[in-house]
Amino acid sequence: MHSDHTSYVHGYQPRETDRLLDQAGTLEDLLHADTRYPPGSRVLEAGCGVGAQTVTLARRSPQAHFTSIDISPASLAAARRRVEAAGVQDRVELLQADLLALPFACPSFDHVFVCFVLEHLAQPARALAALAAQLKPGGSLTVIEGDHGTACFHPDSAEARAAIACQVELQRRAGGNALIGRQLQPLLASAGFEAVHVSPRFVYADTTRPALADGFTRRTFTAMIEGVRRDAVAAGLASAERFDAGLRDLHRTAEPGGVFCYTFFKGVGLRPRAG
Repeated sequence: MHSDHTSYVHGYQPRETDRLLDQAGTLEDLLHADTRYPPGSRVLEAGCGVGAQTVTLARRSPQAHFTSIDISPASLAAARRRVEAAGVQDRVELLQADLLALPFACPSFDHVFVCFVLEHLAQPARALAALAAQLKPGGSLTVIEGDHGTACFHPDSAEARAAIACQVELQRRAGGNALIGRQLQPLLASAGFEAVHVSPRFVYADTTRPALADGFTRRTFTAMIEGVRRDAVAAGLASAERFDAGLRDLHRTAEPGGVFCYTFFKGVGLRPRAG
């Protein structure tokens, strides 16, 4: 997924794979409803990971061809199993490749799709430039990222906010940026994309939306924070007791009387046409 020698802060354990699939399933309509690629399009999915978004893309654009790349062989193996189980392997080519050293001629693709990748890169602008070079003139790049600074919840909790801050800091130390969602428009514009449009995708979960409270608040966001507990404590960012108190309070926001909000950002830009 990441390619400029940063470390993936969430790890590659089976539990993380489950979290990514929960996230993809829960948020499919919110993130993907307006992504459709025309018949015959060649689409590069950069940083496909375990294929959590790949199957959704292929199903929603049934006559497009996808080349999905990742730097992790283990993630690609999981993606291949998922693609085959969904029966879309005839339209999805999975390749191990580095985002900053792509093995394709320029330009090779009509469209590029990037989801939850830039946040893990030390040089997101460089990655966008590399992807822009793969696009045919007039082709689109779609990028989706979260922003942990947009998380708000009830009951409020200083411990929960501190636990989230630990994750943000660990990702920063690993070379990434968990707050990158708010930067998509300037990043795309500075990479030379035209007609850049960024739309916020707001997740709101309370007791009347049990699927979101469970699938997003509990199984996606809180599970992500829980996944960095050991590293946060080892780094001295929090005591085990305070971190665990924050986790308990995050879990409370998914229970009756709790509310959790988060914003994703989806940006689309076009590669300028010649002349």
